Amino acid sequence: MLPDISVFGPYTYLVTEVVFGTVALALLWRADALGRAGKTILALYPIAYVWDWYTLEVGVFAIKLRTGVDLLGIPIEEHIFMVVVPALVIGLHETLHGE
Repeated sequence: MLPDISVFGPYTYLVTEVVFGTVALALLWRADALGRAGKTILALYPIAYVWDWYTLEVGVFAIKLRTGVDLLGIPIEEHIFMVVVPALVIGLHETLHGE
C-alpha cells in the first residue's frame, strides 16, 4: 500500500515536486550535466506550457491537491512539473550513459 501523502493538503503536489526535483538535481549534478539539461529544458518548456495549458483548458485533468496559485493561466505546480520531469529524465539518462 502506498503512503497517504495527502496530509500535506494543498501543498501535496508541491511537496512531491520538491522531492523528485531534488533527485533530478542530484543526478544532474553527479553527471555534471546541469548546463546541458538547462538548455534542453528551456527549449522544451514552451511546448510543454502550450500542451499543459490546452489540456487543462479542455478539462483533460484536474489537480486537486495544489496551492491554488496560477501563473500565466496554469497552476504554479505545473510550471515546476515542466522543469522537474525533463530534468529527472535527463539526469537519469546522463547518469546511465554519460561520459
